Amino acid sequence: KIFIAQFMKGQDYGELHSIAQIPQITIRQFGKPTFVHVNEATEEDVKLAQRGLRESMKALESGNYEIVILDEIFVALYFKLIAEKDLLDLNDAKPDNVELISTGRKAPENFFEKADLVTEMREIKHYYQKGVPARPGIEN
Repeated sequence: KIFIAQFMKGQDYGELHSIAQIPQITIRQFGKPTFVHVNEATEEDVKLAQRGLRESMKALESGNYEIVILDEIFVALYFKLIAEKDLLDLNDAKPDNVELISTGRKAPENFFEKADLVTEMREIKHYYQKGVPARPGIEN
C-alpha cells in the first residue's frame, strides 16, 4: 500500500482520477486550489503544509503503508511552509520496512546524506514554453 501526500497542491489533476482507480493507493492534497509563489505564501499555505507533514508522519508510523511519497515536499521546504527540522525528524522516524520518497526542486544537500537514492531531474525543453496548455487526461 502507498500513501501519497501532495504538498502545495489542491487542484483537480488528472493523476487524482487515475489513482482513484487503484485501491492500494491513498492520495491526499495539502494545498489550496491556486498556485503558491515564493515569498507570497499565506498563513493558510503554511497550515496546510503543516497538516500534510503531520498526516504523513501518521501514515509513516501506522504500519499500513510500504511506501510513503512526499510529493513536492522540498518545494514546500524552500517556500518555508515547513521547517527543515520537522522534515528531518520525519525522515528519522521512518521505519526500516517503509520506503520514503521525497520529491521537489531545491532539495538541501544535507538530505542527500540520509537518502538511499538521489535523482536529479531537470527540464531541457517543455512545450509549455510555446504556450501549449495542460492537456486533458495527461497533465490536467
